[in-house]
Amino acid sequence: MAEKEVLLTPEGLKKLEEELELLKSVKRREVAERIKVAISYGDISENSEYEDAKNEQAFIEGRIMTLEKQLRNARIINEDEVDTNVVSIGSTVTLRDVEFDEDVQYTIVGSAEANPAENKISNESPVGKALLGKTIGSIVEVNVPAGVIQFKILDIKR
Repeated sequence: MAEKEVLLTPEGLKKLEEELELLKSVKRREVAERIKVAISYGDISENSEYEDAKNEQAFIEGRIMTLEKQLRNARIINEDEVDTNVVSIGSTVTLRDVEFDEDVQYTIVGSAEANPAENKISNESPVGKALLGKTIGSIVEVNVPAGVIQFKILDIKR
């Protein structure tokens, strides 16, 4: 099965590379030390410190594998490729919620770097999907669990 392409901005690529480096160089060593200390306590069959450290080790190794796979399949979206006439991955879009007359700004990114707390939404999210390919002035309807939200696209920039 072909692996899924991971779309990243240069900033998103840097964040993933930094996280991978931290996990490989620092976290692996820390958890190995915790395991060593837990083993020194004796019987590991009822040793909660050992069990906890082994679980953390499994999580870290799984995350490392995930990050390495994402980086292997990464396609970088350069700022020069982002068209300011049409919403695409890498666009920062200013929207007006038609019902509440409130403005909000989102940056459309690949799913690997989506972070709603930073207003970075995935191109695969309902809002992201609805916005892709639209132009300034368009009214976009987004189906959400609470119903349908209408946004008017006010601005598109890099």
